[in-house]
Amino acid sequence: MATIEKRKGADGATTYRARIRKRGYPEYTETFSRKTDAEAWAKQIEADLQRGRYLPSNDARRRTFGEMIDRYVNDVLPHKARNRTADKVKVQLEWWREQLGPYALIAITPAVISDHKAKLLAGMTRYRRPRSPQTGNRYLAALSAVFKVAVREWHWLESNPVSNVARGSESTGRVRWLDDAERERLLAECAKGPSSDLYAVVLFALSTGARAGEIYGLRWPSVNLKDGRVVFERTKNSERRAVPISGRCLELFRECSKVRHLETDLVFAEGRARTDRAFRAAIKAAEIADFRFHDLRHSAASYLAMSGATTAEIAAVLGHKTLAMVKRYSHLGDLATVGAVSRMVQKVGL
Repeated sequence: MATIEKRKGADGATTYRARIRKRGYPEYTETFSRKTDAEAWAKQIEADLQRGRYLPSNDARRRTFGEMIDRYVNDVLPHKARNRTADKVKVQLEWWREQLGPYALIAITPAVISDHKAKLLAGMTRYRRPRSPQTGNRYLAALSAVFKVAVREWHWLESNPVSNVARGSESTGRVRWLDDAERERLLAECAKGPSSDLYAVVLFALSTGARAGEIYGLRWPSVNLKDGRVVFERTKNSERRAVPISGRCLELFRECSKVRHLETDLVFAEGRARTDRAFRAAIKAAEIADFRFHDLRHSAASYLAMSGATTAEIAAVLGHKTLAMVKRYSHLGDLATVGAVSRMVQKVGL
């Protein structure tokens, strides 16, 4: 009923995988660095099966929370998230592991999770400062994803305890956008700054609402100057997105395409660190208060709303999967609505 398979990894290390099969039961497998450990594990599981005591809930007693986190981070996370998103989730899961690592899975109840979430929000952990409800929700979401895999795929648990933990209420989100005067002052400072890419980066961000990662990862093969379109291959939600470019932005791209860097096909090859420093200096020189690079994205969305774009159109341009994120700009559409109604009344003669 039990088989021990000797395996050699890419690094040359030898492992032993124990496999147990019995009619009417799922297949049980586990990998060990020593053959004696694999044999002992198989012997114990076989004995449990004979006594009818080996049930899925036994995993919840045998496994630890830290073991679950480690398996997810090593085997699942690399295939579910990319780059900076994966790094953020890993940090969040490492925090949970630090808090609850030695606990048996059966001891992880909604009350335990809620208690540690409260400590996170109150700044009673190593962060030593209060965290926002939004941050607490992200930490819960990261942990919930792990438990879902442990329940559905590994059968270590029968239910996800995070599903019974209340989420905090989140604000509608920050909306800071540049008015016409601020925009022109900023572009003027960007044009005369020390960075060769800054003006184009800011103009492109204002024209498309692209995220910083999308902007600095853009490559010339993804730019179609003939049709006036760029394609973001690697986005936050892992979906390709095409965005049109026109006007001053398209003209500038055509000029930049004539003199490209030989070492790379990145559109903005100067580097994010240098451009970010130049951006902060330009903001200060333009005397614009309370403004961050990501607010260029808010500015683009706001301009779309004020131009009469629908929430669906704004979501398509920004790359949002749902319309909920776009509703923060809906009040700005009132300006376009007023204009439309005024034109209708004037034409009809009401």
